Amino acid sequence: MAAVKEGTLSTGVPYLRLGEGPPLLVASGLTAEHANPTGAWRRMSLSWAAPFAEHFTVYLVNRRPGLAPGSTMSDIAADYAGAIEQDIGEPVALHGTSTGGSVALQLAVDRPELIQRMVLAAAACRLSPHGRKVMDEVAQLVRQGDKRRATSLIVRTGTPRRWAVVTRGMGWVMGGFTPDDQDDMLVTIAAEDSFDAEPDLRRVQAPTLVLGGADDEFYSRDLFERTAAGLPRGRAVVLPGKSHVYVAGSKVAAGIALGYLLGGDGRQPTVSTD
Repeated sequence: MAAVKEGTLSTGVPYLRLGEGPPLLVASGLTAEHANPTGAWRRMSLSWAAPFAEHFTVYLVNRRPGLAPGSTMSDIAADYAGAIEQDIGEPVALHGTSTGGSVALQLAVDRPELIQRMVLAAAACRLSPHGRKVMDEVAQLVRQGDKRRATSLIVRTGTPRRWAVVTRGMGWVMGGFTPDDQDDMLVTIAAEDSFDAEPDLRRVQAPTLVLGGADDEFYSRDLFERTAAGLPRGRAVVLPGKSHVYVAGSKVAAGIALGYLLGGDGRQPTVSTD
């Protein structure tokens, strides 16, 4: 695996950097705290990024810690814009997953000149009504100090319903390892609750792949397709029967994204064993 450098960008955004080539900014999904991943999550993140690092200088980024209450998605995206201008120094390819996709899309709306090509994975112009309801419940549970139920709800909603018994239990266990201070996550959830980029999609200049799963409970096939249709150079690929987590982390989804970022058309591989 390529050597990894860890640090903080000038706007306070934590990053892991690996690979060589043109810059690729990868915005992570929602996390309980705004920090670089550690332990198993770090290994998983770097393993996911390794194929991209064969072609790009990859910046795996979270959000800035210490977000002010009431921060909007534009405020959060501005931290990425500042980092691109001050630290990277040139327009980037951009990959955003889930909440990171919301931030990526807002960045492409606000500062289109900074984005060369973009993938929104398990993300769309807004959450579905069901997705908003789930995240509102998650926020309430976190405020009540019930981290286990909050994490269990996120994991269950992100995975296939047929796995519900297992994933609820997994989420319950995982919740015990999340930090007590989740204020940054709560600010981010609130920002995403009011996020709706559909009226501004025409401002995005970059060719964009909207990659989703037909069984994603945070979004919907219609939202993925509406987002791509509203973009001047958008394309939707919706994987039949696939969940939010599958699109966010599978090798097949990563392969489709990488192919698109390298100039492909976003078509699915003909054969897959994933």
